[in-house]
Amino acid sequence: MPTPTVHVTRQLHRALTRRHGVSLASAVLALAAVVDVGAQPGVRRFPLADVTGLRPHNVAVSPATLSGRAGVRMTMSDEARARFTALTPAQREEAARTGQTLEQLAVIDGISFGDGTIEAEIAGAPQTGTFEGARGFVGIAFRVQEDLRTYDAFYLRPTNGRADDQVRRNHAVQYISHPAWTWSRLRTEFPKKYESYVDLEPGVWTKVRIEVQGTRARLFVHDQPQPTLIVNDLRTGADGRGGIALWIDVGTEAHFRNVVVMPAQP
Repeated sequence: MPTPTVHVTRQLHRALTRRHGVSLASAVLALAAVVDVGAQPGVRRFPLADVTGLRPHNVAVSPATLSGRAGVRMTMSDEARARFTALTPAQREEAARTGQTLEQLAVIDGISFGDGTIEAEIAGAPQTGTFEGARGFVGIAFRVQEDLRTYDAFYLRPTNGRADDQVRRNHAVQYISHPAWTWSRLRTEFPKKYESYVDLEPGVWTKVRIEVQGTRARLFVHDQPQPTLIVNDLRTGADGRGGIALWIDVGTEAHFRNVVVMPAQP
């Protein structure tokens, strides 16, 4: 049986041909002007022109414009910063090692994501006056659980992208899976496997796309046809599912816009 779109297209073709001698190709173009024949069911778009629909956790989020493009600005909240600065350097190191980090997320309400594609424009830079090791950490977390501590994520370290030190460049992008699999644990137990290089600049809008299928995920940056980082063993597992969140780490001023979520099709 023809699909509804094919049926309507045939009807339009017959009518236009009978009355005006219009070709099938022209009829399809006319139909496409009023019907989105390529629309993918379930696609959700979040321009992020304001903070509506965002649930902040240890972050402050506000509408902002960067390089003439509207989005939201995200930094650590004052309350979270006070808790963080109260820690000694040894306590901070231990928290990073054991996964007891101060999660900084803004969850997008109403999403249950397992497999599919996430696109976004993001920018990150170290905040003025922050600590020396800040890199402008900015990314997207997915399969986020209600505890706001359990999730997978890809993130960028923008100041590493054009560093003079090649080792730092090699740490430009990172996969993590909190709480157990922090960047430090992954780097220690699996050197070079969960991070990679890509050209980045601090405070510059960067297009990212995350493709997730079962235990496999791929990160694409700058609309490149080949992935920047491939992960074949997502720690949330083949059936992992949860929310999607804007993600930052300590000492970052980040911007986000145009998040698009496309669930996998059967």
